[in-house]
Amino acid sequence: MTTISASLVKELRDKTGAGMMDCKAALTETKGHVEQAVDWLRKKGLSKAANKAGRVAAEGLIGVVAKDKSGAMVEVNSETDFVARNEQFQDMVRKITSLAPKADGDLGKLLGLTYPGKSVTVEEHVKETVATIGENMSVRRTVAMSVGAGHVADYVHNKVADGLGKIGVLVALESTGEKAVLTGLGRQLAMHIAAAAPAAITVEELDPALIERERAVYTEQARASGKPPEIAAKMVEGRLRKEFFQQVVLMQQTFLGAGGDGKATVAQVLEDAEKTAGAPIKIAKFARYALGEGIDKKDGDFAAEVAKAAGKQ
Repeated sequence: MTTISASLVKELRDKTGAGMMDCKAALTETKGHVEQAVDWLRKKGLSKAANKAGRVAAEGLIGVVAKDKSGAMVEVNSETDFVARNEQFQDMVRKITSLAPKADGDLGKLLGLTYPGKSVTVEEHVKETVATIGENMSVRRTVAMSVGAGHVADYVHNKVADGLGKIGVLVALESTGEKAVLTGLGRQLAMHIAAAAPAAITVEELDPALIERERAVYTEQARASGKPPEIAAKMVEGRLRKEFFQQVVLMQQTFLGAGGDGKATVAQVLEDAEKTAGAPIKIAKFARYALGEGIDKKDGDFAAEVAKAAGKQ
């Protein structure tokens, strides 16, 4: 029998909002597999946050830099928010971010670049800073994008300093249209992406595994409703189109930016902007970094509470 640890129960609870005992039952049923347990809870109607991303658990900062037709972003993690608010740490993130365009999205290359004003690499400087501050930290990831014609916009949410914050977004627009229109639209789209967290620009770009996972959940729920198989199948595909795709596909999401009427989709807003810009506009690429997403931070007190309730340590 698989032993379900308190920390694993906590992780599942953070992801779903379900009760501790329900989380323990789900993990027991799925032999400790967290993602399968999430689906198990959803199928039982016990998950309170089915589409919620992994809880942000790491500290640090997202650094963003963009200029005209190019931009880059990095995530640098620290153990505590106290260090993230430290001027020395912020200066380090700012300088590493300034090098990110040269790395072109390659983390290994970024770590190997010479740190500004030093004779050591970025990786070596981070290690030196760890020794100085006395807290573990690392450059976790980086992304870069550029366009031949158009504009790359950026946005930083929960900003602590220029170009530094808790959520960072880059969005690349390809167009020969009026620059002022592209700049304004790009900014609004970047803010929308920060809030709506789309998974892809179009349905075609969605991960097939993600679609099949959602289809499996809807299928199980449709079967439980007692509908005939052919009706259940139509219900599943309808929910995928009207619920899931509209939630995670950027072009189908309801636009959240300024000037939106609360009904227009991003695709419709883009179409209107094209008329003003005088040329077609294509969202070529976007990236959204939320600090610490996918990293689980230990919480000893809560884990002990879960262990006591679940009867496992």
